[in-house]
Amino acid sequence: MGHHHHHTHSINSTKDRNLFISILLNILITAAQVIGGILSGSLALLSDALHNFSDVLSLVVSYVASKLAKQKASFNRTFGYKRAEILAAFINASTLVIVAILLIIEAIDRFQNPKIIESNMVIWLSIIAIVANGLSVLLLKKDSDKNINIRSAYLHLFTDMMASVAVLIGGLLMKYYQVYWVDSVLTFLIALYLIWVGYDLLKTSTKVLMLFTPEHINIKEVVRLVNKIPKVNNLHHIHLWGLNDDEFHLEAHLDFREDITLSEFNNILQQIEILLHDKFDINHVTIQPEFNKKDPKEIIVQD
Repeated sequence: MGHHHHHTHSINSTKDRNLFISILLNILITAAQVIGGILSGSLALLSDALHNFSDVLSLVVSYVASKLAKQKASFNRTFGYKRAEILAAFINASTLVIVAILLIIEAIDRFQNPKIIESNMVIWLSIIAIVANGLSVLLLKKDSDKNINIRSAYLHLFTDMMASVAVLIGGLLMKYYQVYWVDSVLTFLIALYLIWVGYDLLKTSTKVLMLFTPEHINIKEVVRLVNKIPKVNNLHHIHLWGLNDDEFHLEAHLDFREDITLSEFNNILQQIEILLHDKFDINHVTIQPEFNKKDPKEIIVQD
């Protein structure tokens, strides 16, 4: 069996300091909104506080996962904690959806039983939340494009900033037009948006955890290109998965047309590694060489 790793690990650009600052900002926002929501009677403000509290939890999960992901591999953990960030994204996406369902239940109840709300407090607290969440969003935006864990935290914060904007609009409508039912309607709309972004993130993280083929890789195209290499007969019995955001693994059997030497195999293996890395970003390749072996030659074989 030939087993070779083509290492192209990008340096983890996750900014732990930015995550930590965001945690502190969201603790302050949550405390202020809980007090303000109780004093003003605003459900939208309390729902925003609940979402902010979920932000604090999601940021803590992301922060811990980011730290764990840097731990080195060991005999007991040959991959180290590289999956920690995917797990964090899955947890954060789940909490987004759960919080959204709770908000919908509360919004329906409040719509049926509207209450007078102290709009001035709602307006000022929502402005504070917009500023603080906006700062957190800016801190995490760059890394959110490269890292699913940071993206999950970023989405929590971004949706919370949008929720605060909605709460501000509601506060202004209540202050100047006495339209108190808008508090419930905005809460409901915020919740629907949370479900939409949460589901998408949940689906993405689940696919990685279930070892599904990464969406940017076409296995049939991988096989077609490898089979064009001289002396190669058939690439088959393929397993292809993403370990995290930037590490993609392929293991397969490779049937040869002739009984080649080990040094010839090494040369062909190097060609395959370069091809797979350059075309598909696959950076870990494990190949089992075969010649005249009687086994299934299908691309996918259930072990």
